[in-house]
Amino acid sequence: MTPLDIPTYGLVSLGGVTVGLSLFGWDFSRWWASNKKRFSPKALRRLVPFLLCLAYGTLLILSAGGLIGAAADWSLWGTSTVGDAVLVYGVGGTNPDVTRSSHLALSAGGHAVVIIVTVVFIAVSTVRGFRWDFVRGVLAGVSLGLASSVAGAAGYVLAPVVSYAGDLIAGLL
Repeated sequence: MTPLDIPTYGLVSLGGVTVGLSLFGWDFSRWWASNKKRFSPKALRRLVPFLLCLAYGTLLILSAGGLIGAAADWSLWGTSTVGDAVLVYGVGGTNPDVTRSSHLALSAGGHAVVIIVTVVFIAVSTVRGFRWDFVRGVLAGVSLGLASSVAGAAGYVLAPVVSYAGDLIAGLL
């Protein structure tokens, strides 16, 4: 078995987390360097789209299946494969599995929220042409959403909040 074998769906390796944190670091460091007054409302407003894309990517990987879930799984496989290759062949490291032991799943209402957010995401991201910064944020969220470390903390917060809100709005509670 080689380090680049296709992993089982729903697993994230250290390589995938490395790619997710690298994508996050890319956008965050560019934001940091371009804003002298980092905590002004104007500077923070520039960071919000990336954080929303990060949260959306986390929701995607928590989706149970279907076309959107499959696209998220495929993206997770891709980021983990690239990260594994860089860790193993680039620096001679290893690529252990770092998936959280407890699986978070969205409820029926949470899945409805993912569909609604996907429609809004497509509408917003196509207003001025293709947005690579949005893609980086979503891929970072997909890569970090299942991690068992602090990097995956968004999943612990987002899953119950989105599920509850979706169930409340849909009348499933």
